[in-house]
Amino acid sequence: MSSFGSIFRVTTFGESHCKAVGVIVDGVPPGLALTEEDVQIQLSRRRPGQSDLTTPRDEKDKVSILSGTEKGYTLGTPIGMMVANQDQRPYDYGEMDFYPRPSHADFTYLQKYGLKASSGGGRSSARETIGRVAAAGIAEKFLRVSHGVEIVAFVSSIGNVNMEPMTGYGAPEEEAGWLAKWRSWWGTLRSIKREDVDKNDVRCPDAAIAERMRQRIVAARDTHDSIGGNVVCVIRNVPAGLGEPCFDKLEAKLAHAMMSIPATKGFEIGSGAAGTDIPGHVHNDPFVLRDGKLGTTTNFSGGVQGGITNGEDIYFKVAFKPPATIGQSQATATYDGVHGNLAAKGRHDPCVLPRAVPIVEAMAALVVMDSLLQQLSRESARALIPAEMQAQIPPVLTGKLDRVTVAQVL
Repeated sequence: MSSFGSIFRVTTFGESHCKAVGVIVDGVPPGLALTEEDVQIQLSRRRPGQSDLTTPRDEKDKVSILSGTEKGYTLGTPIGMMVANQDQRPYDYGEMDFYPRPSHADFTYLQKYGLKASSGGGRSSARETIGRVAAAGIAEKFLRVSHGVEIVAFVSSIGNVNMEPMTGYGAPEEEAGWLAKWRSWWGTLRSIKREDVDKNDVRCPDAAIAERMRQRIVAARDTHDSIGGNVVCVIRNVPAGLGEPCFDKLEAKLAHAMMSIPATKGFEIGSGAAGTDIPGHVHNDPFVLRDGKLGTTTNFSGGVQGGITNGEDIYFKVAFKPPATIGQSQATATYDGVHGNLAAKGRHDPCVLPRAVPIVEAMAALVVMDSLLQQLSRESARALIPAEMQAQIPPVLTGKLDRVTVAQVL
């Protein structure tokens, strides 16, 4: 469907080459200062035509807030936002009326609906993500002013060019050096800022590796081909307790959100697939008292345990495939099964990764925002229970046992 979220509910609309795309956002808290400028920041990072690494489609993606605010403040009513499609060229897709593009959604949309958009992929186009990014502009501002939440994503790999220092777990005598690499990685995730990410058009914070990534994208572009890669995202200052057992665990909601982005093919949180090589005595995250509250000494869990946030940084990785629409001639078949060759025309990204960064951040913001509002509603309901009744709750249920009581219980 075209809606996402339970309390903070986002519904996007529009196709790649229609008059406009946009979003309706319901469940926005009233009284939040909000203008188009708050939303435009991320839309400008997402828009096409930013560099020679992206599609040359020239869209400014200027957002208009249509409803739900007055005098610069949210009213609590649904917020409608719209972005006009200005640089439309539906005639670029004439040959594709006969051919389903290999690995694109042309064929599957036709099977589902019995008809399809005749240009640009319709709703399967990444142009649909404009509504998500606009909605996340609201969510991010609320998360930032209410809890200081920071969300930063960056390109960690393009093809086989990779900035992640991860290696398989080796012999026990190598454990210290191996763990040091993980600690260095967590340090990077703790400190990285969006300004670091935006210092180059690849959106990789390591300048030397970014240049190698750029060369790989240019090579794909110049041969009318495409290439994929990975985006890593970190979410900081998220309060503990977010996420719902059992089917709406926070990592499950994040996976749902990320895999709904066009061209995604994989999701890993925390140690991810690399964690399968690690023995439990290393992979477990021990607790320690830090700044007056419990934290963990390592973070292989990626900030989520049992589907619920533990207060540590949340980090995850999203895999993006090479864009399906390429200019190389490919042997394929028409819709009626006649063999032929298709060389796609039009303006397409040779690699979606640089523009995917703000989209990953957007979907992360929507998940955290919805989960936070769910948890706040639970906490508000509990606060209505009389204090004298709550005082009777056995300490073993509240985790407030002192050492003497623990000894008696044991």
